Amino acid sequence: MTPRLTHVALHLRDLDASIGFYRDICGMKIIHEREDGGTRVVWMAEPGRETDFIFVLIPGGPGRDQAENDFSHFGFALESRAAVDRVAEAAERAGCLAWSPRDEPYPVGYYCGLRDPDGNFVEFSYGQPLGPGAAPLNAES
Repeated sequence: MTPRLTHVALHLRDLDASIGFYRDICGMKIIHEREDGGTRVVWMAEPGRETDFIFVLIPGGPGRDQAENDFSHFGFALESRAAVDRVAEAAERAGCLAWSPRDEPYPVGYYCGLRDPDGNFVEFSYGQPLGPGAAPLNAES
């Protein structure tokens, strides 16, 4: 069997703030939660992808606070450039916009970046060869 990526586990400073961010900004929902040794553990997924890929949120972490030149991030695909702009505008109002919307050559596309409550970068993009409705990646590009 070929291994398949199913989840990312995040050890977070503020569980409730992170749940709010991933619910309200990223459109994810809680699909499971439990107490594990007195610690609340929450699983979140995009609607329709509950058995495909999830985030496991665990409280009590040290925080991430990435450096500006560390481009590690979680990436979410959006349906249009206007949707990227709307996310960036909301993030600007909320004080969590890290990268203003910008265009990059294929396959990067149009994107912006936010910081989640724990300091992780989260990218929202349009035009990448990933996500719903994307054209296949052309290996020669």
